[in-house]
Amino acid sequence: MSKYKKSSDAIAALSAEQYRVTQESGTERPWTGELLENSAPGIYVDVVSGEPLFASADKFDAGCGWPSFSKPIEPTHINEVTDDTHGMVRTEVRSKHGDSHLGHVFNDGPVEQGGLRYCINSASLRFIPREQMAAEGYQAYLPQVEG
Repeated sequence: MSKYKKSSDAIAALSAEQYRVTQESGTERPWTGELLENSAPGIYVDVVSGEPLFASADKFDAGCGWPSFSKPIEPTHINEVTDDTHGMVRTEVRSKHGDSHLGHVFNDGPVEQGGLRYCINSASLRFIPREQMAAEGYQAYLPQVEG
């Protein structure tokens, strides 16, 4: 059994925007997310379950208005689902254990980093700075964080 899970307590602690994005598959307005400009070393975890999703070393400025990553820190924590809403076909990205809507993945990312762009809502993420990773139980991911 995974130590990462969705709980009613975690859901109750979400802000209205976090709830709308993670639980109702919403999208925050571009250029508004609090983690868009974050360049500090650390990891990004699911705001609901705490499962590790992305590392700062894989974050890049895609100019799209949302935090973008070239790959997940732990691929097994990401589920990709076909999304045919809004008159287009895209690949939705959800957290495996929290089942949170995170955003979408596109194949227009940096070629030298694998060519993918995980376009993720800040509202679905909690950032843990490198200095706090060990204290919060994420020390195994320190090698994947820049610095």
